[in-house]
Amino acid sequence: MKSNKYSCNTRAETLEWIIAIIDFLKPFSFLINAHVVNFFKDKQWEAVDVEWMSCLKDEKPENILLIPSGGVQDHWPTSLKEFVHTLRSLSFPREQADLHAILADVDMVPLSTVLSQGMNLKKKHEVEVLSSVVSSVVKSVGAPTVVDVGAGQGYLAQVLSFQYKHSVVAIDSSSHHGKVTDARAARIRKHFAAQMRKSGSGNKCPDVPMTITCRVLSTEMLKALTDVPLEKNDTDLNGSALDEGQSRSQSSSDANRSCSLVLAGLHACGDLSVTMLRTFMECEEVKAVVSIGCCYNLLSEKSSEDSCSKCGYPMSAGLKSLGFSLGKNARDLACQSAERWSGLGEDAGLQNFELHSFRAAFQMVLSKHYPEVLATSPSIGRQGKAFRRQQQRKSLETPAAVDTTRKDTDDKKPMRQTSSNSDMCSSFEKFCLSAFSRLNLEHPLDIDLNATWKEADASTELIGPYWSIRAALGPVLETLILLDRLMFLQEQGDSIKVVMLPIFDPTISPRNVAIIAKRL
Repeated sequence: MKSNKYSCNTRAETLEWIIAIIDFLKPFSFLINAHVVNFFKDKQWEAVDVEWMSCLKDEKPENILLIPSGGVQDHWPTSLKEFVHTLRSLSFPREQADLHAILADVDMVPLSTVLSQGMNLKKKHEVEVLSSVVSSVVKSVGAPTVVDVGAGQGYLAQVLSFQYKHSVVAIDSSSHHGKVTDARAARIRKHFAAQMRKSGSGNKCPDVPMTITCRVLSTEMLKALTDVPLEKNDTDLNGSALDEGQSRSQSSSDANRSCSLVLAGLHACGDLSVTMLRTFMECEEVKAVVSIGCCYNLLSEKSSEDSCSKCGYPMSAGLKSLGFSLGKNARDLACQSAERWSGLGEDAGLQNFELHSFRAAFQMVLSKHYPEVLATSPSIGRQGKAFRRQQQRKSLETPAAVDTTRKDTDDKKPMRQTSSNSDMCSSFEKFCLSAFSRLNLEHPLDIDLNATWKEADASTELIGPYWSIRAALGPVLETLILLDRLMFLQEQGDSIKVVMLPIFDPTISPRNVAIIAKRL
């Protein structure tokens, strides 16, 4: 798989790519480590190239939103275009791979309405594609059992069981998810059984996936899986069960431990994806792994020589030797979706920038009036959806005003386009009142929110460009995390075959890169 001049077919190539990423990122640590909520308070735009900001503050919002996915305009400064193009060349390609040309025996079957019940478009697409990939891997290694790690409600496990006829174990840390999985699987099995009776088919109805609830999803637990009795569903794998499994493991012969597994994880969160890869290497019973990670913000990171060697980042010896740390803000940034932002229309883009402005202006309020609260790094939750709904209702109520505004927007500054100053002040005040409520703070009457907004308003035109330039670093940071995992497997020698592929449509499922490894 290539990305312009970079490739990762061998450990040496992967290391070369990683070094190129690190060398490029180091000068931009001020952007990577920034938090946009402090945009006004810390005057973050002053750290960015003046020529870039002067150009972008007058740019159309839809063009600014293309920056994270590599879009540039001819009239932009050469240095800015080079920045965007270099980021694009360093990012792992996200276009959906031709799986039939790369993987053997991939047979992608559309999900029936029974199997896809309850799935949204994104989940259906992910399960439809991933189940076919996992089934292909299972057949290629001859393993009888698939372990769906972080199974959630069991969507993937049930498709692998009912549609592809594999023996499946669904593992999740939530006992509620286990019960939901069992109930849903029972309904599906009942449907299949009725269909078979109606058709007079003598074929055996597929078994429902086995479900396991475990308190800690760890390498040790997954290694013990082949030794823990799985006679019934909704097994609660607590500490004593794990100990019993390990005791049997120590006293049993290889002949009694012949069960082979394939681990599969659809967006296994944080360190769980890392645990899957380590388990694959440490447990001979695991013949292959198909891992699609997400939630990089929840990864554990080695911060000192005394830190745990099992941290989620870095994994590979190569990256550990380079000593490049990320930090919480960088891992958050790695979760950004360039494809989703590039698909936003003008109105949605403007509303996105306005929301960032409101949150950053509210940070000024906290800094001035609630410094003790600010010191705790408060989170006020997601207010974006509610705000956008309000804006949409307002647009529907005043279509003429919106149309008039749009006619005048082409050459005006992005942050001045959707609302009058009085409307923006009113919206900011509502945002603050909601934020006060979420933080369990009373709104003192002596706080002049309008004055705060007017102070921030002078620089709101810069927050969109700043946010987009920073977001453009996200795909490269995610590439670094993925290459680290790939190189960890490549470092294990020739007995492992590993490939990294974008298997989903990135506009539907942005976290679309699968790491597929097999024992030879």
